[in-house]
Amino acid sequence: MGGLDAGPVPDDEHDYSLWEKRVDALMVLCSSKGHFTVDGLRRALEDMGEDAFEKLSYYERWIEAVNRNLIEAGVYTTAELGEKMEQVKARGGTYGEAARG
Repeated sequence: MGGLDAGPVPDDEHDYSLWEKRVDALMVLCSSKGHFTVDGLRRALEDMGEDAFEKLSYYERWIEAVNRNLIEAGVYTTAELGEKMEQVKARGGTYGEAARG
């Protein structure tokens, strides 16, 4: 958190998972379409509070910030998101299960 000693910053690289790459692509795409700004994303991240920075990973925080901004921009509603999440969940837990569905 700002101003607190966090120790050394790790500079090692890691392989990004598919969902992390998708979060990054979604952020770039939606911001380029004018759905939100960097300032809007930063505000959403800061609004999450200290607890989110302790419990959520970097990309988990980013997807929450992107989602909050898209809802605020009227791209979709919370209810629509919930419906879509149920549809995705019904497909199965893996790509293989979804393909057989």
